Amino acid sequence: MTIELDHFIVSCRDKAASAKVLGELLGVPWAETGLGPFAPVYINEGLTLDFFETGEDFPVEHYCFRVGPDEFNAILDRIKAAGIAYRSSVNGPVDRQIGAVYGNVYWNEPDGHQWELLTVSYARRGAQSG
Repeated sequence: MTIELDHFIVSCRDKAASAKVLGELLGVPWAETGLGPFAPVYINEGLTLDFFETGEDFPVEHYCFRVGPDEFNAILDRIKAAGIAYRSSVNGPVDRQIGAVYGNVYWNEPDGHQWELLTVSYARRGAQSG
């Protein structure tokens, strides 16, 4: 059997609001409630991000979504329409630009998690198995 990531828990302060924003930006289904205490965002047929509401401290995480060029443009249009500040580099200033080297964008959601959107995975370049 191939190993695949099935779901990931994303800590947040308001699970329904967080799931709604991400689901609507990505143009994918989401729900205010799911299995257990989660608000799921159904990224694709094999991956769900389950938002979990907590009052405890949690680390800021980075999530990257690889999409096709048409999806990239549609999502970026929704980011712009929502007035969300985005940038061309992981820790750079808000420049509302697309990264010149990898053609990606970054933005942060209200709880601080960092989202990245790209069309070509630079993380797989030169990767070796074994």
